[in-house]
Amino acid sequence: MNVIINHSSMQPIYEQICDQLKEKIMHGELQEETMLPSVRTLAKELKVSALTVKKAYDALEEEGFVVTVHGKGSFVACANQMTMLEEKKREVEADLEMAIRKGRSCGMSNQEIAELFQIVLED
Repeated sequence: MNVIINHSSMQPIYEQICDQLKEKIMHGELQEETMLPSVRTLAKELKVSALTVKKAYDALEEEGFVVTVHGKGSFVACANQMTMLEEKKREVEADLEMAIRKGRSCGMSNQEIAELFQIVLED
């Protein structure tokens, strides 16, 4: 499994694992019913604690990306990448709405918010 851990990142390791596996699922690199490496195998491969990998798998299962069958392993749950991408778009929309509300709450005009968005977008 090609997962890269950045130990100098502020993002927790289990989140790095989660995010990378989600990306692979959403972009079709991991297909529905594909068996993921066991917790111990992936932990050994990444040189991290098995508890860290277990936490990542649990989070993926909670979000509906993975199904774990006791005694058999963890498998990719959803093959409909379009549905997952649509969900991600809704999350981005919600984040943007929250940012706009924050901007308005501190007195920013729509034009100031739009200008700030353009500046951030160009980076």
